[in-house]
Amino acid sequence: MIAHLINTDIGNRGITNLYLEYRSQNFNFLKNAADILLKNYERTLIVTGFPIPPTMVAETDGPPGTVAIYRAVESLGGQAEVLTYSEVEKALRPFGIQTTKEPQIGNYSLVIAVETPGKTSNGKYYSMNGLEITRETFDWTVEEARELGIPTIGIGDGGNEAGMGKIHELVKKYIPHGERIGSTVETDELVLSAVSNWGAYGLIGEAALRKEELRDVLQGIDERGILKSLAMNGAIDGVTKNMDLSVDGIPEEVHQTIVQLIMNILKKIDNP
Repeated sequence: MIAHLINTDIGNRGITNLYLEYRSQNFNFLKNAADILLKNYERTLIVTGFPIPPTMVAETDGPPGTVAIYRAVESLGGQAEVLTYSEVEKALRPFGIQTTKEPQIGNYSLVIAVETPGKTSNGKYYSMNGLEITRETFDWTVEEARELGIPTIGIGDGGNEAGMGKIHELVKKYIPHGERIGSTVETDELVLSAVSNWGAYGLIGEAALRKEELRDVLQGIDERGILKSLAMNGAIDGVTKNMDLSVDGIPEEVHQTIVQLIMNILKKIDNP
């Protein structure tokens, strides 16, 4: 049920058919990702930030979900650090998020990539519109973790993010410009969603089905406050290209509703 919810294509970006075929091939993708989180949370690196051409400023999708995962790791008793861009780092500072600039991947037990570019078959990086991304990227963390045998989770919504290499052929089949923009960077498990923040919330919601200490994590996420801080530090909505309190062109109130619906699902399971 949570997997369906987080793949509701409100933004009409064409994710539905991709999701349906992916789910038919990997029905338990969300449960599998939650299992990886619950087994390996002790020392987690979360990577986020997607630069939007032509300004190459990071977008608002990714950081709110990153904060949620960070809080989930804390609630489980683990430690987390975030690798991201300077404007996102400044925006997350008031929320007590510990960041890192030069992570030593071998020191982590888990790497999670939330809405961050993944390189394509030609070694370049592209936006959803097929424009080249020329800013520093962080998908190397996922590749190095996999080389070291460290578990990885990717969260994405457009086919061009780290982790989407797991379904590269489906991206080419269903996503506009998929042949050009499709990431080839794989993760051990991929959380597909209509908005990457929703993927992060869905991951926590799925994990909360087994860990009661995670039930209140989503309740405590101040998405509006995070979006305000992102806008104040120059981050933009990836669709409107403006410093709006929105994500992927979808108003902030809708994102809050998705969180509330996930919480309602958890309450319904507790009180059938």
